[in-house]
Amino acid sequence: MSIQEIIQSGANVSITIGTNDLLQFANHLIRSTKEELESTILAKKKETYVTPDEASKQLHVDRSTLWRWSKTGYLIPVEVGGKRLYKQSDIDIILNK
Repeated sequence: MSIQEIIQSGANVSITIGTNDLLQFANHLIRSTKEELESTILAKKKETYVTPDEASKQLHVDRSTLWRWSKTGYLIPVEVGGKRLYKQSDIDIILNK
């Protein structure tokens, strides 16, 4: 039984670990953490932003509704260079509800 299997089983045991097993487990943790961070970074890099006019067209609402949603925290814009932009991923979440 591997260390991962013991951890996943939730068993409360005391074990003696060999150096090779410990090294293998440490490498696994590093690899899985690295993959998770890379996927998070790639997802953020792929983020696109749209103007309030584009957001209102996609959501079929008036710009005043976008303003009200911003005040209630339903759809919060990002300020970039003094301009309000909306994350496309946030809009997609609303559209998929």
